[in-house]
Amino acid sequence: MSGQRVLIIGAGPTGLVLALWLTRLGVRVRIIDKTAEPGTTSRAVAVQARTLELYRQLDLSGAVVEAGVKVAGLNLWVSGTKAARLLLGRMGAGLSPFPYALTYPQDAHERLLIDRLDALGVSVERQTELLRFDQHPASVRAALKRPDGTEEVCEAAYLAGCDGAHSTVRETLAIDFPGGTYSGVFYVADVDAAGPATDGELHVDLEEADFLAVFPLKGVGRLRLIGPVSWEPDRQHREPTFDYIGTRATENLKLTIANVNWLSTYHVHHRVAARFRAGRVFLLGDAAHVHSPVGGQGMNTGIGDAVNLAWKLAAVLNGGAPDRLLATYEQERIGFARRLVATTDRAFAVVTKQGRVARWVRTRLVPRIAPLLFRLAPVRRFLFRTVSQIGVSYRTSPLSEGAAGGVRGGDRMPWVPIEPGTDNFAPLASLTWQVHVYGEPQRGLAEVCAELQLPLHRFAWQSDMRRAGLLRAALYLVRPDGYVALAAPDADPERLRAYVVARML
Repeated sequence: MSGQRVLIIGAGPTGLVLALWLTRLGVRVRIIDKTAEPGTTSRAVAVQARTLELYRQLDLSGAVVEAGVKVAGLNLWVSGTKAARLLLGRMGAGLSPFPYALTYPQDAHERLLIDRLDALGVSVERQTELLRFDQHPASVRAALKRPDGTEEVCEAAYLAGCDGAHSTVRETLAIDFPGGTYSGVFYVADVDAAGPATDGELHVDLEEADFLAVFPLKGVGRLRLIGPVSWEPDRQHREPTFDYIGTRATENLKLTIANVNWLSTYHVHHRVAARFRAGRVFLLGDAAHVHSPVGGQGMNTGIGDAVNLAWKLAAVLNGGAPDRLLATYEQERIGFARRLVATTDRAFAVVTKQGRVARWVRTRLVPRIAPLLFRLAPVRRFLFRTVSQIGVSYRTSPLSEGAAGGVRGGDRMPWVPIEPGTDNFAPLASLTWQVHVYGEPQRGLAEVCAELQLPLHRFAWQSDMRRAGLLRAALYLVRPDGYVALAAPDADPERLRAYVVARML
């Protein structure tokens, strides 16, 4: 392993995934967290298809899918009655090896990531807190508070702030965190329950100008509830109990609550940091962006940040790639974060809009129109690509070049099954740059790939490939994170060489 290290502040999913990818890529890491133990509450529960694809590269997806719940349907409720059901089970058929929605509680999620890190010889240092840091030409020097209260000075090549919405790293850098907070208070609760909404599917009550949602968890009758706090605190600021705030769930969704395992209240924020990088320090996850929980995007976006940064840090630390490669982390991820906040803002505004017309749209129009729209394949594909994050692209990145078929540089490599049990994503487990050709490769390409030390993967042409947007015999240079860097329709080996030489990869 390299003697240079990356110091990771925060051991939530973002920090843990960053540590896993870096470790797998041969970079030494140190990961600290000020809490005494991993989270014991479910918090984020949605795991999107793009996250599962990235996890597959680490041989993690199987364990997550097995422990999670594949959600077959979304049920819309009005006036205490189920008004519509939308089929979700194969919504992304033909688009991803994971064509479904999945729920998996964050506490179990974190334990899995920690176990995988432990197996690689990396342990989270608990009750260890970042006090301050300063940057030098070739390193970052950080002062840490250890569990016994003593102070330690730690030096690393880079520092990654994965320390949440109240990030010490971001505040130390004095990076603005513009945005705001929605009015109103919401609750999240994990319960054991009985009733029609415990069928392993998603349930949403559309009755009032806010949202009440039920997510299935593993186990009979185990649910996650997210809803509005319909209470007014008394002068002693007494904390609400589920008896005060859960009546809508029990009445509108016909739930009988046997046990409340966890209850917390929160405000919904929408903010994106002005920068994701300052010298040798990076912001990821909630330290860089927070937004409405509508769509289950938050944790998945942080994991996407981690993977994007990890292979670039490894390329610089282990492979001598230029520093400008690290600049593309912010260029690629900050635009997506801003679009995501704007999108979830609009969705949140729709579901919480007041007024008679808004209520009519929510309770009458949506239950009638949504099932009809879901029958249309283009609608299902668009919604799946958006919510699952497989539609995230980096077309404007300096790393992105060319177009071949329907695929442009910066797009996620389209998924294509090759034969039963294998697909074109299988080679991505190497976590390396690679060249894909669908059909017969151009003469001389194999020699140039060997010279550049780029694995060449050739796939026999199939009609499914054209439907996925691929062009026969074109050249696709694929990044370690599964995104297309160069799409060359003529598969010219010299164009590949020029790309690699220009970017000093």
